[in-house]
Amino acid sequence: MTDLKGIIAPFTTPFSQDGSINLSLVKPQVDWLIENGVHGLAAGGSTGEGHVLNRDEYVALMEQTSKALDNRVPLVAGIIANSTSEVIARGNSVKPLNVVALQITPPSYLFRPDDDAMVKHFQEIHEECQIPILIYNVVPWCYLSPDLLLRIMDEVPGVLGVKQSAGDMKLFADLIRRAKPENMIFSAVDALLYSSYQLGAPGSIAAILTAAPGPSVALWNAVIDEDWNKAKDLHERLMPLWDAIGLDNMPSLCKYAQKLQGLETGYARRPTAPATEPQKELVKNALKNLNLI
Repeated sequence: MTDLKGIIAPFTTPFSQDGSINLSLVKPQVDWLIENGVHGLAAGGSTGEGHVLNRDEYVALMEQTSKALDNRVPLVAGIIANSTSEVIARGNSVKPLNVVALQITPPSYLFRPDDDAMVKHFQEIHEECQIPILIYNVVPWCYLSPDLLLRIMDEVPGVLGVKQSAGDMKLFADLIRRAKPENMIFSAVDALLYSSYQLGAPGSIAAILTAAPGPSVALWNAVIDEDWNKAKDLHERLMPLWDAIGLDNMPSLCKYAQKLQGLETGYARRPTAPATEPQKELVKNALKNLNLI
């Protein structure tokens, strides 16, 4: 986990039009993202449509991704599942693949575990898998407060950090201010990555990084170099892209953005809707504004 920092792109999972997974498109995307300077990859998260993968598909995707990466940058394995046992099964399935962390989403169905049950959930996962954990704090009806996240990181040493999502910058600021130095609080607040880095985030894991990796890396570098004029300019030019892709059919829109930049990434899996013509126009204009097409 100490090697995990900067731009961690949550790449898209390629599906054919009939809905089958197309693993032949994994390596070209991995190579494209690395050529654009990303510092790590995350597979099987929201942008990667991990919620629609059965366990066999999940394992095949992770194996293909690890092979394509060939240890060039760290790999984070996303897991979206509603039972402790299924998370453990998927976590154990990637143990041979040299993943640096499991990015685990709290239960995404209707019934929210109480705080003690949530702590036990992550305790059991780490005891069984023995892989560092990032909590992917994104599910609106199972959103974990800064108090609970800090408690989990204190009581479960294997939980080394959080990927803090949703657009509430106050929650992100509270969490990163109160976290211990060893707690890694990554930003998934796509529209405010500039501010997240200034507040001390060690990096980001967010969809916009996959849609526009080059400018996203440039923004990170500008903040590191304290080139505030360049950083603000990149922030302002990236925001229209997030406005264009940050919708309910985001995987389709992210893939369309990649396609416009010459990368074939297939389709989103149904029932996610394809990009509409008005949506495509907004994505295209945002990419032109970033000088990517």
